[in-house]
Amino acid sequence: MAAVSASCLRFQPLFSQSNKSSQAAASLKPLSVGWAKNTGFPSLKASRFRVSCAAKPETVDKVIEIVRKQLALTPETELTNESKFAALGADSLDTVEIVMALEEEFDINVEEESSQNITTVREAADMIDKLVQEKAGGGS
Repeated sequence: MAAVSASCLRFQPLFSQSNKSSQAAASLKPLSVGWAKNTGFPSLKASRFRVSCAAKPETVDKVIEIVRKQLALTPETELTNESKFAALGADSLDTVEIVMALEEEFDINVEEESSQNITTVREAADMIDKLVQEKAGGGS
């Protein structure tokens, strides 16, 4: 059985009859909470945290198409939002070529710092939608 221990600090006003003033007194009480070993800690339970792709589905589809073409992948090769370029066999030069193809397709300019952080289809699609939106809104 796993256990968590904590302390609880509670303030209670005490009234003195002699000087009619209130004083604060603190009492410290130990607190223990236990869970059965097989259930684990409820708030620390291991689960995969997922953030949904903010990019438009058509952007994701176009990124997948470009990645497939740049890496000469067969139609049978499964590509999803989670597909990592390195896992698909891309080296740093391949990644640069993918970014250049995305820049050309979407008429955007990707900063070098941003391009180095792109490792998945999702990251590329999210970045593209952000840059396209900034360009349309007059942002830089």
